[in-house]
This record gives sequence, structure tokens and C-alpha cells, in this order.
Amino acid sequence: MESLADKLENKSAIIGIIGMGYVGMPLALAFTEAGFKVIGLDIQQKRVDLVNRGVSFITGISDERLKAPVKAGKLKATTDQAKLREADAILICVPTPLTKTKDPDLSYVISEANQIAKYMRPGQLVVLESTTYPGTTSQVVLPILLGSGHKLDKDFFLAYSPEKVDPGNDKYGIKNTPKLVGGVTKMSTGTAVLLYSQVARRVVPVASPEVAEMTKIFENVFRSVNIALVNELAQLCERFHVSVWDVIDAASTKPFGFMPFYPGPGIGGHCIPLDPYYLANKARELDFHTRFIQLAAEINEDMPYYVATRIMEELSRQGKSLKGARLLVLGAAYKKDVNDARESQSIKLMQILASRGADVHYNDPLLPVIKFMGGEMSSADLDNKSIASYDCVVVATAHSSYDFKQIAKHSKLLFDTRGVTRGIKSSNIVRLGE
Repeated sequence: MESLADKLENKSAIIGIIGMGYVGMPLALAFTEAGFKVIGLDIQQKRVDLVNRGVSFITGISDERLKAPVKAGKLKATTDQAKLREADAILICVPTPLTKTKDPDLSYVISEANQIAKYMRPGQLVVLESTTYPGTTSQVVLPILLGSGHKLDKDFFLAYSPEKVDPGNDKYGIKNTPKLVGGVTKMSTGTAVLLYSQVARRVVPVASPEVAEMTKIFENVFRSVNIALVNELAQLCERFHVSVWDVIDAASTKPFGFMPFYPGPGIGGHCIPLDPYYLANKARELDFHTRFIQLAAEINEDMPYYVATRIMEELSRQGKSLKGARLLVLGAAYKKDVNDARESQSIKLMQILASRGADVHYNDPLLPVIKFMGGEMSSADLDNKSIASYDCVVVATAHSSYDFKQIAKHSKLLFDTRGVTRGIKSSNIVRLGE
């Protein structure tokens, strides 16, 4: 521990980051900018090549920022897992998706834990950052590492530190977002705290990896439950002919006891749609059913279907059928101003509309091509003439680059799921929750 601590304090430690995605890339840059050398590992050769050329594929990270450490020799990406032996600290930032039956899929975590065990040497710190259920670090990763023959607290240290990356958020990043750390032992916690103290202004040690793992899931479930509440409220407001957007604005004037959440066509991204199922799955092993949490997940999952039905109803009012109607969906990314389509509610909505017979197209300035129904689809043009050619334009992801006033002017019907057209007066606009 003393040897590793010295390396961390004098910045001679080599940081290995597994997974060069939305979590791993910002971490890699944070450590290089703090003076460390970083080895970035990824199974995708295309990603590795882009990193080594200084070409960014992550929203919010410019080519210039990436090129600086690459040119300085501070950042090198590779697919060679044997390079793990060179790292003093190894951070696991791999996907933790769900299976088709919505069960946790830890295959990436287990695979990388086995690779680390294969190449492990004395004096290394291993930290899992991937979102997962409580017990993963201690019950899944630790036994694999111990199987290498190395001893905990003597040869290696192990901790969990949940990633807290919010793509597209320019206000909060790694430096100014408190970093939670839970080690499987006190020595592991202390070593991990020292590691993250090099890049984060505040590091918060917690009692165990399980506390850190549960905290991460709780943070995302908190959002899932509140989004479900406002999604249900939006549907009720439509029955009352009251604007849910006005209600939220009014409630937001209360200086205590209220936090605004907003409705939409569903929830996307890697964490919020998945975490309730990670928790529910493990809870069932303890004969506990997370009814409230699962209900929220069900409400959110139903929103794309609800929006599709509302679009069908609005077309019907204009004497048009959804079957055969030409529709343009604005935004394929799961979130405003990012180029990430993971668990995208927009693409789910497109699939539902297409399955009901609509001729569906999309536009997204950040995603020129998407995978769609077993193939690929390219982003459509967004000029005035093309907008006017569609029976309905749907605002699914409200990128800042969209000129909604201009889009509304040329649309036959504009269905707004995000409330971004509230300042535009036009009879052809229909908003979710009104």
C-alpha cells in the first residue's frame, strides 16, 4: 500500500481504464490532465484507433482535448489485455446491460475480472465503476481476483466507486462531482480514496462496496420514480384539459419540498431504464418484491406506446390514418445534445409507429445513422420543403440546434413530447400533457 500510495502521490502510477466510452474516456482525460499516464483498454478496435488518432466520439470531449495527452504520450489505447500488468490502478468501466428477459448481464464485468486475474501482479488497485446490484464487487469480482492466488490487502486492493457521468452536462464533471468510494477493506477504501483524490475535489468514503453500489442504484431509481410520477400526471392532465407544463412551473415556485421532473416519450440511457431491474432481480433472491420501483419502470416503459397512440389520435382528427402516414421524428438520441442512442426512447417510439404501419423517418444532427429494426436508417433532411412533406413531425429529443419556431411554421402537424413549443402560438401544435 505504501508503494502504491507513493506512486499515486508523485503521479508516477500508471492508470489502466477498461472501457473507452462515456465513463472511461472522461476518466482517462481527467487522470492525464492530473499528470498521470493512462492505458485505455477496449475490445472495439475502431474505438482504440480513434483514441490513438485523437479523434473524439464522445459528446462534450473535443478532438483538441483528446489529442493533447495522446501527442504527449500520456494516453495510449489498446485491445491488448496483457497491458493490464503495467497498470498500478485498474478501473473497470464496462457496460452492464440487461438480457432479453430483463435480468442483469454481468458478462462484461466477469470477463474483465478474469482478464485482470490472469495478468495481475502485486501492488495493484482494482476499482469497479460499472453500475450494478449490491454485492457485485464482493461476491462476483473479489472471488475471481482471489482465484489468481494473490491476497487481498497484501497483493491487491479492491473497491467500488460508482460512475457519476452526466453526458451533455457542462456544469458538473469529474472534478466537481463528489466521488463515492467503498472498499472491501479499510485499506482498499483508503487506497481508492487516495486515487480519486488526484482528480476529484471531494472524495466520500462509505462503509462498504454494497453501500456504494446501492447508492448508485438509488440515485437512478429516484429519478425513475419521479419521472414515472410526472408521466402519469401528464396523462391525467390531458383528461382535465390542464397543461402539465404549467402545473410543473407553478409547483417549482415552492422553495422547499419540491423538485421539478418533466414528462416525455419514455426514458433512455444506460442507467435509469436498467437500474430498477438490477435491484428488483436481486431483491427477489431475498424474497422481497420492489413493487413501487417496478411500477415506476412499467409506467416509463409504456410511455412510447402512449405517445404513439396520441399521435394516431391526432392524425385521425385530421382525417388521416397512422397506417401509411409519413412521420418525421426529431432526435434519435436518448438525451438532448448527446450522440448516444443507448436505450433510446425515440428509437423505441419509431419502432412502435413503424410496426403500426407508419412510414417513419428521423432527423438527428448528432446521429447521422442509427440501427433500426434489423437494419440501418440515415438521418433525413430538415429543410422547409421536407418538413412540409410529412403528415406529422414529432419532437422526441429536443436538441438545442433545432429551430422549433421554423419547424412549427412548416409542419402540417407538430406533436411535442418535450414542451419546447410552449412559447409558439400555432393551431398545428399538439403537446403531450395538455
